Amino acid sequence: MPEEVSAGPEVSAGPDRSTLRLALVVGGLVLAVLLGFGLGRSNTDGAATGGPSSAAEHSDPPGTGPHNHGTATGTDQGTPTEPGGLAVSSAGFTLAPLGTEFAAGRPGQLRFQVRDVQRRPVTRFAIVHDKPMHLIVVRRDLTGYQHLHPTMAADGTWSVPLTLAQPGVWRAYADFTVVADNGAQTAVTLGTDLVAPGGYQPRPLPDPATSTTVDGFTVAYQGTPQAGATVPLTFRVDGAGGAAPLERYLGAYGHLVALREGDLGYLHVHPEPELVDGRVKFWLTTPGPGRYRLYLDFQVGADVHTAEFTLVVP
Repeated sequence: MPEEVSAGPEVSAGPDRSTLRLALVVGGLVLAVLLGFGLGRSNTDGAATGGPSSAAEHSDPPGTGPHNHGTATGTDQGTPTEPGGLAVSSAGFTLAPLGTEFAAGRPGQLRFQVRDVQRRPVTRFAIVHDKPMHLIVVRRDLTGYQHLHPTMAADGTWSVPLTLAQPGVWRAYADFTVVADNGAQTAVTLGTDLVAPGGYQPRPLPDPATSTTVDGFTVAYQGTPQAGATVPLTFRVDGAGGAAPLERYLGAYGHLVALREGDLGYLHVHPEPELVDGRVKFWLTTPGPGRYRLYLDFQVGADVHTAEFTLVVP
């Protein structure tokens, strides 16, 4: 006969029912806590990545209403805290000139690229006030102002004829708006130095005045700029027979550039879309005290003229 194997004394196959119920309750609580932590973490991560990571990623869309270009930083209300054009790189873009030396008084050509963080040439720009690129050139003593509009080749190289009339160090400002692949737009102003070798004799700024003459026109402004505040400036242009018949230039009745003496901080201000009582009205925010040079471009009879003023902001 086969040997009989005895099972021996009865042994419990698992915990009793009360122990099992307790384990299920504790396990459920632990699972609930873990799930809650995971959901909370997921929501937090989503909030962190849902908006811009820095002020440099924010930009105002182009338009014809009054606004400032050239600010490096700003508040949520768009009020500038610092002027632009102080650096060759900003907001992930770099101004890369292909040559910086010019013979004083001789026609030359400025060529440059705008490059991204991977040093690739940028080729997509928005049309802002009729042009994809506004280039301002001025000597460091704030003389020789030029407002130019380069053209871009297919490889992203911009070029424009340029003559630096006098020896010295000059500042070039590239004012543009980049269009990303997703359609987002970023307004940037970058600056770089150019040089015309020779004996540099800086000229002192003219005394402050609210009226000047240029090409037979008398140009006067009203308004008192204040550091850190946005105030209106209105410009009236008169010819021999009274108010000049202003024409739109680059989509507006005037363009105003302000440069701060010393660091040459840059502001490009656009006016109200229509004349106000026959005047060109701007809203100007000066970022701090100091002396500024104002350059007002206006057009009459298809010719563009530039009136210049010295402004002291206490």
